[in-house]
Amino acid sequence: MDAKEIKPGVIRPAGHYRHELKYNITYWQYLQLRSRFRQVMKTDPHTEADGTYQIRSIYFDNVQDKALREKVNGVAKREKFRIRYYNDNFTHIILEKKIKDNNLCMKVSAGLKEAECRMLLAGNLEWMRNHPSSLVQELYGKMKYQQLRPRVLVSYTREPYIYAAGNVRITFDWNVRTTMYHQKFLEEKVYDVEAVQCPGEMIMEVKYDAFLPRVIQDLIQMDGVRQQSFSKYGACRNYG
Repeated sequence: MDAKEIKPGVIRPAGHYRHELKYNITYWQYLQLRSRFRQVMKTDPHTEADGTYQIRSIYFDNVQDKALREKVNGVAKREKFRIRYYNDNFTHIILEKKIKDNNLCMKVSAGLKEAECRMLLAGNLEWMRNHPSSLVQELYGKMKYQQLRPRVLVSYTREPYIYAAGNVRITFDWNVRTTMYHQKFLEEKVYDVEAVQCPGEMIMEVKYDAFLPRVIQDLIQMDGVRQQSFSKYGACRNYG
């Protein structure tokens, strides 16, 4: 099930770990790679007419910045919580727990109602205690007893491509923007700032199951394109 299809109160259980590779690329490299991908890969059917969609997320951390510190310190196995929606559509809001183990990742997701999300952002947590979603209950426990709180708002544009063999998904992300005013999460007009240091810098993510088909390996081979560690959450936390 795609994350954007999860209904409020429905949980997507933990499945299996997937490989996740990240690359910082230039706009010129993006144009070349996109041209290659379009010859053999399909566009994600959930995109808008231009082949992209907008993502807005709010990330959680505790008062000691545990998630941020674990990322900076290179802790191999870690987790983080976020809430997100797509294309300013408040009818499909998703709570996600992302578990990382080196270059492997796994997600557990649950749908939230807009009213539930607004209560959470306002600090009203009691509705979460007996929520039908175990993931919402887990977040409640960590907000209640581990001081997990909304920390930063992250917005960006994504252009996704898919390939059936290996369950491959390649995405280009750009226009990464941020604001510390998480109360603005459910507003269409948000005043934020660019979070990447180099204008035109883009992020390519390659995700797949047990294997990456040779044809895809060949497509992503390009001078100057090297695997790097990058965190949108980490980049946006540079601003507060």
